[in-house]
Amino acid sequence: MTGLRVSDFDFHLPEELIAQQPPVERGASRMLVLDRQRDDVPSTPHLEDKTFADLPDFLNSGDLLVLNDSRVIPARLFGRRATSRGKQDPTGLIEVLLTSPDAEGNWHSLVRPGKKVRVGDWMEFDTSTGQTVLWAEVVGHGEFGERTLRFSPVPDFFALLDAIGHMPLPPYIHRDDGAADRERYQTVYSAARGSVAAPTAGLHFTPAILEAITARGVEIAKVTLHVGLGTFAPLRVDNVADIQLHSERYTLSAATAETLNRARAEGRRIIAVGTTTVRTLEHCALQVGAAPLQPHSGETSIFISPGFDFRLVNALLTNFHLPQSSLLMLVSAFAGRERVLAAYAHAVEQKYQFFSYGDCMFIA
Repeated sequence: MTGLRVSDFDFHLPEELIAQQPPVERGASRMLVLDRQRDDVPSTPHLEDKTFADLPDFLNSGDLLVLNDSRVIPARLFGRRATSRGKQDPTGLIEVLLTSPDAEGNWHSLVRPGKKVRVGDWMEFDTSTGQTVLWAEVVGHGEFGERTLRFSPVPDFFALLDAIGHMPLPPYIHRDDGAADRERYQTVYSAARGSVAAPTAGLHFTPAILEAITARGVEIAKVTLHVGLGTFAPLRVDNVADIQLHSERYTLSAATAETLNRARAEGRRIIAVGTTTVRTLEHCALQVGAAPLQPHSGETSIFISPGFDFRLVNALLTNFHLPQSSLLMLVSAFAGRERVLAAYAHAVEQKYQFFSYGDCMFIA
């Protein structure tokens, strides 16, 4: 579909519908069901107001449910600029969001305020008692506050992140992260650490709901896509055709490749949990065409918008997304822009909660 503008994916969202906390109990979210097969007029889609606990009722024996098992790291750090190691600038804290490592082990990052941090500077990060435990040299400079940091070697980098880092809650959650976010901003099946934002459609699952799903004869497989700038960076162009996303790292295991190939050959429904899973599956499918999927790791910057030809995904569980975002465009590609915007208008009217800690939508 050509000629679309980013503004074509706008909608009115009252501030009070942006979830600031997770539900009191995991899995207690509401779920809007959109059945693409049961409406003839996209502007009046067939919608049902359900709860997430109802999800097993919409799954069939033989379905394949695909999850993203990436684990969020405490990627938000507060440090001080230093003109050389050990010589701190006393002017205040610098906020750093680690976004992804490169092949050399450096970290691409967003730094705020970026104007204070130049190539050649050092960043120093302290414990709550004031002990400096991490040092990083700024070795690269990009637009919009992007910096590349080279950390000095330490025995266990991720253990230090766990000790001094903060969970990277998105900016529309207007509070500091708390102790509960360490658990609630992770899926219960997270395993491979590396994301700087949660694959939020998976936050609703509990072990009991997963057991109920498998009891219905649904097969479960996992991919890994580490959420980075490609998922959440704001769009800075007007035309959809001009959008280019940052690359994100993914892995397709041998077991999952074999499971997907078997499901596709048998004509079974493949259900993606979250837009990150969709992007991983469809990127992998594009690489091989009609040939079988092969296990591998790589990077993807795939951007999915209306007109995209889906090769693997037949149904989608997803949260409600930001206006004018690439994620809303992906959902619109899957279900139709007019149909999705009508569903979002219904969600606003019915006071669903939006974004990371909000409610979800099942599109069949």
